[in-house]
Amino acid sequence: MSRNYATPVGMAEVLYEIKKSRFIARLAKAADRDAAMAFLALAKQDYPDARHHCWAYILGSHQQPTSLAMSDGGEPSGTAGKPILNVMQHKEVGDVVLVVIRYFGGIKLGAGGLVRAYSHSAQQVYEEVVTETNIHRVEYDLRCEFSDEQSMRHWLKLHEGVIQDTQYSERVTLLIALEEKFEGALREYIGSYKYSILKRVD
Repeated sequence: MSRNYATPVGMAEVLYEIKKSRFIARLAKAADRDAAMAFLALAKQDYPDARHHCWAYILGSHQQPTSLAMSDGGEPSGTAGKPILNVMQHKEVGDVVLVVIRYFGGIKLGAGGLVRAYSHSAQQVYEEVVTETNIHRVEYDLRCEFSDEQSMRHWLKLHEGVIQDTQYSERVTLLIALEEKFEGALREYIGSYKYSILKRVD
C-alpha cells in the first residue's frame, strides 16, 4: 500500500442552510494538532457570534492516521463531531481539519436532523477542496567522491529525490529524501561507484 496521500491546498468554505439554521463548513491542511487548533481559533474569531463551532481532524494518512480527534462544540453528544469525522474518514485526504460553524435559526432539527446537516456540510466542503499529493520519502545519508557528486544529483533529480543538506569534507555527504520504492534502484546505481556509501536514516 502506498504511503503517499492527498492533502488540502489553501482553505475551502461552503454555506449550507436548512430550516433557517446556517452551517458554514471550513476545511484546510493541518500538519499537527497545534495547526488544527489554530484553524479552529480562527473560525471562532471570524464567527464569534455563532452558537456552535464543531470540528474534527485527521493527522497523517486517512488510511493510517497518526492522530484524530473531534468535538460536538456544544451540540448534543454524537450529533456533530462524529458525523463530520465519519465523512472525513471516507475521503482520501490526510493532514486535514474541518470546522462547521452553526448559526441557530430558531427551529430545532432534532438529533437525526443535526447528524444529517453536519454530514452534508462536511460532504459539501470536500467537493470544493483542492488537493496535492503528499509524497512519503525516506531519508538517507549518501557519501560519494567529489567527482561523482553531479552524476548522483542528476540521478536523484530524475527520481524526484530531494537533497536536504550537503556537507563537504574529505568526501561529499548528501542528506537526501527519496521515495522508498526507489531504494533498490539507488543502491544498484551507486554500486557502480567504487567509494559511494548509502545509509538509511531512521
